[in-house]
Amino acid sequence: MTPDSAAALDHLAQDPVIARLMAETPDPKVFNDYADDVYLALLESIVSQQISVKAADAIFTRFRLLFSDGYPHARDLLLKTTEELRSAGLSGQKIKYLQSVAEFSLVNPIDRAHLDPMTDEAIVQYLIPIKGVGRWTVEMLLMFVLDRPDVFPIDDLVIRQRMILAYPEQTNGLTGKTLYNALHQIADAWRPYRTTACRYLWRWKP
Repeated sequence: MTPDSAAALDHLAQDPVIARLMAETPDPKVFNDYADDVYLALLESIVSQQISVKAADAIFTRFRLLFSDGYPHARDLLLKTTEELRSAGLSGQKIKYLQSVAEFSLVNPIDRAHLDPMTDEAIVQYLIPIKGVGRWTVEMLLMFVLDRPDVFPIDDLVIRQRMILAYPEQTNGLTGKTLYNALHQIADAWRPYRTTACRYLWRWKP
C-alpha cells in the first residue's frame, strides 16, 4: 500500500458508514489499461457507450485490427471509410464520435504532459467539446487514466444508488436537485479522497 492510499483509508474511515463499507468490501483493484494513453481511452469509452462490456471489448478489438499496427492513429482513423469502420460493428453515430476525438487530438494536445498541470474541472471543460464526450466520460478518465484522487462522479447511476442505500437517513425520500445536494454534502466529508470512496462504492455489495 502506498502512503497516499494509506492516508486515504485513514481519512475515509472517519466516516463510520464508509468505514463499515470498506470493512465489508475487498480492496478495489486499480486498473489502467491504457498506460496513460488519454486518446486511446477516449476512443474506447465511446465504443463502450450503452453496450455490454463483452460486446464493447469485441468491437474495440475489431476496430483496432483495422489498423496495420493495431493502433488507431488520428490521421489513419480519419482516412477510414464509413464502411470500413462499420465492419468493426460500430454505429454511424459512434463513428462520428470517434472521428471527433481524432479531429480534436490533431489540433489540441491530450497527452499527460498537457493535461497533468490542469485542474480536474479544467480538464472536463477542455474535453467535453468533443462530440460524444460528456462530463461522466471525462470523470472516468480522471479516475482511471489520470489517477486523480478527488473525483466524485455524481452522474454515475451506481454511485447514486449505493450512496442512497448506505446513507438512508440523509437521502430518504429525496429526488432531483435536493438529492444531488445531499449526496454532494455526504461526499464532501471524503475530500480529498473521493475517488477512493467511489471505488469502494462500486465494489460494495449491499
